[in-house]
Amino acid sequence: MSGADRGAPAADENWVAANGAGELAEAMGIEFLEFAVERTVGRMPVLGNRQTVGFLHGGAYVVLGETLGSLAANLHAGPGRLAVGVDINATHTRSATEGFVTAVCTPVHLGGSLAVHEIVVTDEAGRRCCTMRMSNLIKPMPDHARTDLQP
Repeated sequence: MSGADRGAPAADENWVAANGAGELAEAMGIEFLEFAVERTVGRMPVLGNRQTVGFLHGGAYVVLGETLGSLAANLHAGPGRLAVGVDINATHTRSATEGFVTAVCTPVHLGGSLAVHEIVVTDEAGRRCCTMRMSNLIKPMPDHARTDLQP
């Protein structure tokens, strides 16, 4: 089955933007505040994403960062191409316990085959909680890419 038979996007439509951030991002309550190649911003509630002692789970920070980094890289990649994460690292410097955390994703490098982003997550007081760096490999959109994941 060809991409056109599966409802592939038109040449000027970004596949990832058209298909959303995915089920995990939705389940964690991630919201997008800005979405552009130069700067992608999102936020996530602490409530519902905490570990046992009440801190925002370290993995939740990484899900937020990877969501923004992946979508920003895919926006850069453009139609007919797919950016896939190949590396992410996170340094946790503060624990959020309530409210929302906000992540700002900015490019470090935007190439034809590799995109690298830095993602900084802050609490509602503007204090840095986590710093991440993510690398995405950019490749042609595979024929088997799912375009029917939206509920």
